[in-house]
Amino acid sequence: MSQEQSSSTLPEEAIVKPVRTVSKIWLVPIVALLIGLWMIYYQWNNQGQLITIQFKTATGLEAGKTKIKTRDVDIGLVRNIELSEDLSGVLVTVRMDKKVSPILHADNQFWIVSPRVSLSGISGLGTILSGPYINMAPGINQEMSDEFIALDAPPVTPAGTPGLHVTLNSESEFAYKKGDPVVYKGIKVGEFEDIHFNFEERIVYYNTFIEAPYHKLITSNTKFWDISGVQMELGASGVKVSTGSLETLLTNGVTFGIPEGMPLGEQIEERSFFDIHPNYESASEERFKYSAEYVILVKDTTRGLQVGAPVEYRGVVVGKVLSINSLENTQEDLLKHHHDIPVVINIQPGRIQQPDNPEGIAFIRKQTSLWIEQGLRATLKTGNLLTGALFVDLQHYSDAPSFVAQQRNGYDVIPTITGEFSEITSKVTAILDNINEIKLKDLSENANSMLSQISQAAQSLQSTATAVDNLLTSVQQDQISSTLAETLENISRLTQDYSAESDTYKELNHTMQALQAIIQELQPLLMQLNSKPNSLIFTNGNGTRLIPKAKQTNKNEATK
Repeated sequence: MSQEQSSSTLPEEAIVKPVRTVSKIWLVPIVALLIGLWMIYYQWNNQGQLITIQFKTATGLEAGKTKIKTRDVDIGLVRNIELSEDLSGVLVTVRMDKKVSPILHADNQFWIVSPRVSLSGISGLGTILSGPYINMAPGINQEMSDEFIALDAPPVTPAGTPGLHVTLNSESEFAYKKGDPVVYKGIKVGEFEDIHFNFEERIVYYNTFIEAPYHKLITSNTKFWDISGVQMELGASGVKVSTGSLETLLTNGVTFGIPEGMPLGEQIEERSFFDIHPNYESASEERFKYSAEYVILVKDTTRGLQVGAPVEYRGVVVGKVLSINSLENTQEDLLKHHHDIPVVINIQPGRIQQPDNPEGIAFIRKQTSLWIEQGLRATLKTGNLLTGALFVDLQHYSDAPSFVAQQRNGYDVIPTITGEFSEITSKVTAILDNINEIKLKDLSENANSMLSQISQAAQSLQSTATAVDNLLTSVQQDQISSTLAETLENISRLTQDYSAESDTYKELNHTMQALQAIIQELQPLLMQLNSKPNSLIFTNGNGTRLIPKAKQTNKNEATK
């Protein structure tokens, strides 16, 4: 029984199934790996280009934090900062976004944006809290690059800005810096971009940009001149003060235009070179290309005469002074006692409404030769008493001595006459000579004799005045006595008229008594009017007279 029971309770044969080789738990790391591979591929596929930018210093830059921006949009991130091999700068490796890879032109400009204060304004204040960043200005060069050299400061004009680039040069002492304005009629239309000094020519060149649409104003006849600060000029024509805009008062600046009388010229389409003139007058001189040159031999002093001083004909400017005592062989002659100082001048046909060409010069020479025969002479005159500046004046003098035409070092000579100061000096000298010729000894003796006679006459006059004074005093005293006696007599008569025994006194006393009686008669009427003012109009005058209570003592007195 037990065996059967035990045999019946035995289980059936077990079913053996094969065990799986990979567990489902492995799906988790596999999925994670696939996701990681996909992220790596996505990152690799979408990451931008690595570029290298060379800076002089890495002030404010941090790897992994400093961003690259253009138009305030993030386009990259600084990955690494290291020194260059020659220690001349800093190499900054930047990972750019993929979308900006097509615009990494070779002429792109990079610079660090940080707070900056200058005369032209304040910039970069937003970086006080966010920190410095690198800004990029896209270029226009078709060549691509991944290595760049950063700018020390923001560019004045980003590449691709519409306008015109011109080069200005100056031989004067004034200088400009990057960012100085170019002004036209008070409007800022451009800036100085770059400065280059040519050591061979000793000239400073300024690369300047004129913004659109003002670049259309630049033509072949355009002139540039300086308007820095306040310009004060003391010349033969007086004191001139000029200035530009408020910005040029603090910094330097130039302006441009076409001088009056010149045609507009052709518009400039590409970079051209222009000179910077000290002022408008100097720039305006450029419109006169031709001139006839002469020399005048000055016998007087040339102190106050400067190169560039005007040459005037009857008050009209016809030229200017070119040089003073600069002809050959004049230095040795200068030591001679009667040496005349040569002054080279010119007469410009364009200033006297003649064609500015060789035909105009021929007309000037012919006319000047004719006028010299008719008495045309040159002289130095004072143009400004304050500065003592001189100018050359051409005038006709009918009494001028004849002059034989001559030349000096190839220049035709215009004869001269004595100047104003020389004439004044000669007149003063003549006066002094006349004074010296006066016999001072005889003059002093005559003066002493005259003074003694004057003294005697004064004594006689004094004695006469004393006698007259005494006479007037006596007459005045007699007149006062008679007047005083008459006045006292009138006073005596008046007192007698008003004495107690006189008729006047009696009449006056009688008049006062009559006046007193009249006042007593009017007293009842006045008391009635005082108590009842309308009694004269509304009653027949028989009413009871009212007496103030203060005056009533008893009934008997009231009825009386």
